[in-house]
Amino acid sequence: MNGADMTVPGNILRFEALLYASLLLDTLSVPFRDDTFAAIDSDMMGAAKLVTAAFIVLFAFLIWLAARQRRNWARWILCVLFGFSVVTLIQMFGEDGLGFGTAVDTLSTVLTAAGLYFSFTGDAVGWFDPARRT
Repeated sequence: MNGADMTVPGNILRFEALLYASLLLDTLSVPFRDDTFAAIDSDMMGAAKLVTAAFIVLFAFLIWLAARQRRNWARWILCVLFGFSVVTLIQMFGEDGLGFGTAVDTLSTVLTAAGLYFSFTGDAVGWFDPARRT
């Protein structure tokens, strides 16, 4: 039985939904933030937007790999990236205080933390076990 034939545990569905919600929130907030591309000159704006879009696709792919393809390494990469986002959020609070950008990033970080919590608890515990993947 492969991953497509198995029933996805409820905690994995929560993990997937919360991480996609976090990613959607981040994606929708980009156009409304003044500081997103402030340090970039107009010649590099297109490249910066392309890189941003590539990161969004990469994150979506990692979420899919972890939730649907049962790839534990993808889940751990998401955990490491979550750690980087927490450090960045702390730096943003130090520089900007509480504003629109930091509020959106805080909500996104909370959604990610909750999703990652679900991926390590309850009925999700055995989901990433390679012995059960066959």
